[in-house]
Amino acid sequence: MTNNPLLDFSSLPRFDAIQPDHVAPAIAELLGRYQTLIDELTARPDTPTWDGFAAPITDMGEQLGRAWGIVGHLHSVNDVPAWRDAYNATLPDITRFYSTLGQNLALFAKYKALRDSTEYGRLSAARQRILDNEVRDFRLSGAELPEDRKPRFKEIQEELAALSTKFSENLLDATNAFAEYVTDASLLAGLPEDSIEAAREAAQRDDRDGWKFTLHMPSYLPVMQYADSRALRERMYRAYATRASEFGEPARDNSPLIDRILALRAEESRMLGFASFAELSMVPKMADSPDQVMDFLRDLARRARPHAQRDLDELRAFARNEFGLDDLQPWDMAWVSEKLRVQRYAFSEQEVKQYFPEHKVLEGLFRVVEGLYGVSIKPDSAPVWHPDVRFFRIERDGERGRELVGQFYLDLYARDTKRGGAWMDEAITRRSVAGGVQTPVAYLNCNFPSPVGGKPATFTHDDVITLFHETGHGLHHLLTRVDDLPVSGIHGVEWDAVELPSQFMENFCWEWDVLSGMTAHIDTGAALPRALYDKMIAARNFQSGMQTLRQIEFALFDLRLHHDFSPGQGKSMLQMLEEVRDEVAVVRPPAWNRFPHSFSHIFAGGYAAGYYSYKWAEVLSADAFEAFEEARGIAGTVLDTATGRRFWDEILAVGGSRPALESFKAFRGREPRPDALLRHSGMVETA
Repeated sequence: MTNNPLLDFSSLPRFDAIQPDHVAPAIAELLGRYQTLIDELTARPDTPTWDGFAAPITDMGEQLGRAWGIVGHLHSVNDVPAWRDAYNATLPDITRFYSTLGQNLALFAKYKALRDSTEYGRLSAARQRILDNEVRDFRLSGAELPEDRKPRFKEIQEELAALSTKFSENLLDATNAFAEYVTDASLLAGLPEDSIEAAREAAQRDDRDGWKFTLHMPSYLPVMQYADSRALRERMYRAYATRASEFGEPARDNSPLIDRILALRAEESRMLGFASFAELSMVPKMADSPDQVMDFLRDLARRARPHAQRDLDELRAFARNEFGLDDLQPWDMAWVSEKLRVQRYAFSEQEVKQYFPEHKVLEGLFRVVEGLYGVSIKPDSAPVWHPDVRFFRIERDGERGRELVGQFYLDLYARDTKRGGAWMDEAITRRSVAGGVQTPVAYLNCNFPSPVGGKPATFTHDDVITLFHETGHGLHHLLTRVDDLPVSGIHGVEWDAVELPSQFMENFCWEWDVLSGMTAHIDTGAALPRALYDKMIAARNFQSGMQTLRQIEFALFDLRLHHDFSPGQGKSMLQMLEEVRDEVAVVRPPAWNRFPHSFSHIFAGGYAAGYYSYKWAEVLSADAFEAFEEARGIAGTVLDTATGRRFWDEILAVGGSRPALESFKAFRGREPRPDALLRHSGMVETA
């Protein structure tokens, strides 16, 4: 196919031209080019050099990565049948190619020869790290396996890629398959007006009377938090908690996929000489071993448990005394918690939401970034995949006037064809090219409620935190100054450190000098009152004990699942989950809850045996933010440019060009400590 837009790397992705039928020919051509290059480079008898060997492989790898990245992105944000088919048809070819690449002994030998050559000592620290990582990754990809074992290893990679994709698709399809149509207006009691209006518009789109509620977050969460109808909450909770399980359509049941994924990961690990997949996964991470991580999680659970038990006891007493609920059920938790919050702190999340219209939130977010790093963010134009998507550029003052730092797409709203959650992904990575430096481009994706009733979209404070979180990932990608692609931006950063910049950004959502400038009431235009902000701060750690234990439960379940569990041998996965809950949980969901069947992070994302990274990196991010709190004592604001520049220089700018712990110590001047996290979470006992 001529003029295939997926093969055009001259500028931004051509979303106005790319079609599903472009995928197969473009990827086939790139795979062919890549293989030809590898054959040529490995056939050369001379000692490899950086410019003659590593650089051309990076160039070719980037082209394939960019093209396939666009395909994967469109599969995530526009999961219509044609794109799903195009993605799935080509996924085996991509997976097979990378599996073969990782086991290519000739290529492995060239990388080792370059690393062992005299040139290695003359290379920059970033390039030395790239070569070290390559040699490590070849070993983890099975390059040193006996030849007769390599085909099986490749089969495992291909099947795992297909299973992960299927897991994600099953979850999206199961989420979309459920709808609760309400025609009795009395069942809407307690729900916010914008949620009712959105449900009415959704029903109209289906040519139905009344109101339509779905399992997508903008529809589901308000029901669980505000609907006074206990029966409605229970129906919604049961549907949500059993998605993609044996309780629904058999074709969408993730049960067999989970067992198969775990069995294949265990087999892969044994082939490489590791006792478990968790051990294998730790090799490129900050943490040393699964036992070290388990000790970390259990210590945190020990500290959090008294606070969590107090949270639950208070909630149960309140439910009993105020509503006569002696049997507090999971579908009551969010509703009763919101009532308790209102009684204790005299405000509701819905009240706060009215102060966060989308345009003010974006203005405030951009002001934080501009204030910290001395850059400016401006609207820009580019082809997009949906009319709601916007595009921005980041600039800074340079020697020759304004310089482009990077650009990003912003896709904020939930859609039926978009996978759930929020995420950042890369479109283009910074690197040196013939004409200078290639500037990076990022995708920022959320699933927030879209505008209803002619008014701008309004966001909850949790939504605002999510947006800041994903922007933190984006800045890690966009503000890098590393010019070698394999360690530029988020590339090469240890997985358990990659959440540092994102969780760091969340802290600014609690600062008055940030929030006061990013609010305007949707009806009156009034800024967030200081009195309401003070109530938000007082409530910041409301139920933080329970929330902390919930995260630890997920992390410990993930780790044990990948360390000391074997599908079909003795206990089941759900029994393993109950063991973890016996150890750390204070809240127990019903026996029919199928949380693992929607645990995309570990079965369809990159967090297998790595979900602990959120808590691990939270220690780093809270400690890093403490530097800005210390600066406030001098500068009068956490938006301290001098500290911001240091954070940029030592954390964001260096990407994966050095170990994350070194970067942290360069910024803080010492090893990380958990004190700030415990203080921020309200889990420091006061005398």
